[in-house]
Amino acid sequence: MSEPFILIAEDDPELRAVLGRGLREEGFRAETVASGAELLVRTTEDEPDALVVDIGLPDADGRDVCQALRARGVQTPVLFLTARDALPDRIAGFDAGGDDYVSKPFAFAELVARLQALLRRSGGDGAIDAAGLRLNPVTHSVECGGRTAPLTPTEFRLLARLLSRPGEAVRRRELARAGWVHGARVRDNTLDAYIARLRRKLRALENAPEIATVHGVGYRIA
Repeated sequence: MSEPFILIAEDDPELRAVLGRGLREEGFRAETVASGAELLVRTTEDEPDALVVDIGLPDADGRDVCQALRARGVQTPVLFLTARDALPDRIAGFDAGGDDYVSKPFAFAELVARLQALLRRSGGDGAIDAAGLRLNPVTHSVECGGRTAPLTPTEFRLLARLLSRPGEAVRRRELARAGWVHGARVRDNTLDAYIARLRRKLRALENAPEIATVHGVGYRIA
């Protein structure tokens, strides 16, 4: 098995060198760029297994770069590096399509552990088949009846959690933890809005199951 390819976008030359060297020593194939523009070009040319993106890039906000990649259909996991650790900043990163974040200054071991967790979640063992649906972690899509619907990373994580226990009620708190990882606080209406979007996508698929509300508890796929 080839080593995972990690592309790092960080404008600070010292930190960029440390990250590249450290990840290579950990067994990754790591390459670095210094700007959002370079990241967009390299991600288009190559196929990284994960991206490490500084939010404070010199030419763009890293979250805007992530949104641009998502708009192009790139679903590569994104780990943000940020010096801004306030809750609104973290939520903005998730809303932009990011999958995780590390706050500066950080322990290098934590960054490696989070990258490995992202790679496990994003890749690897293939599609999930449950309740008549096929959830594809490579294309971030759901398939049923010969039709396919694309999913955002948050939609993907929510549906994956529901499909992990088909027919059973999944509590709202558990869904929030699955959809918005590592401590982001989620309002009830935010979760409801994402569930409504998932319902619309499933209705467009032939013979797809429904997401039912379990009052006072959460939701279940049925």
